[in-house]
Amino acid sequence: MFCLLLTALIWGFAFVAQVQGMDSMSPMFFNATRFTLGAISLVPILLWQWGRDDKELVEPSDVAGSVANDLTSGDTADAAPRWKAWLANPVIISVICGIVLFTASTLQQYGILYGKSAGRAGFLTALYIVMVPLLAFVFLRRRIGVLVGVAVALSIIGFYLLCITDGFGSLGLADILLVFTAVLFAAHILIIDELGATVDAIKLSFGQFCTTAVLSWAGSLIEGSVDWSGAAHSWMPILYAGIGSVGIAYTLQVVGQQWVPPTRASLLMSLESFFSAAGGAIFLGEVMTPRGYAGCALIFIGTLLAQAPAKLPRFLRKE
Repeated sequence: MFCLLLTALIWGFAFVAQVQGMDSMSPMFFNATRFTLGAISLVPILLWQWGRDDKELVEPSDVAGSVANDLTSGDTADAAPRWKAWLANPVIISVICGIVLFTASTLQQYGILYGKSAGRAGFLTALYIVMVPLLAFVFLRRRIGVLVGVAVALSIIGFYLLCITDGFGSLGLADILLVFTAVLFAAHILIIDELGATVDAIKLSFGQFCTTAVLSWAGSLIEGSVDWSGAAHSWMPILYAGIGSVGIAYTLQVVGQQWVPPTRASLLMSLESFFSAAGGAIFLGEVMTPRGYAGCALIFIGTLLAQAPAKLPRFLRKE
């Protein structure tokens, strides 16, 4: 439980580092350095894993092996399609997750660049918790309860209060980018849930961080935004966002979820939005209007409700 609370704290304060990093770096270059450090920080854990259990490394125990056996068996009528074997490959899964993570992180960083608000970015990004069951319902045909509908309604009202202060013309590009970021992070969670069950969590994290880093470096080189003097100026935000937010926090999440049920884990990690607002107020001097704080409160309540249907009495859970 403490691991997940610390994870939420690190991720929340990472929004402060992401805002500060935009003072001297481009979003692409910031993410390139950030995810490179995050991937490097996982190398000691991977080496420890390999040294602890070499046998597990060489045994083809994943789903890809079983699917491949089906494809080469004589019973072609029941053979799985070849694309399923590809999707069961740990490297392919890591690359797919990395592409989605790269897209989400890039949009988020541009949203932070244009919005310059850690608290606002934190609460809008936290909408991914509400969007996960919605996307699961639309694309995976998973049932959702009545409480999820209430959570969505509260989150929409909260979004309106936070972002639409003077008609829809007041809706900024940063807000739109951050909402799309939330959708992509929700999709990222569902992809890991669907494809990543047979892959070691640390190896999956390392693979997707490497993919995100490579794509970010490519984007930085294409747009010509590699600026080492800017990186030197923002070395503290880079270290925190890279090693702290990416390396340490993701590892704490993996450890914490081994001991805490998924619903409680999601509730604890949803505190990320609260910590982003606290960090923005403490380190950046951010202050919102009462309307903005009311919107944040409704979004926060919505994220809590989206994870709580299992706790309701049966007559309220129409699932």
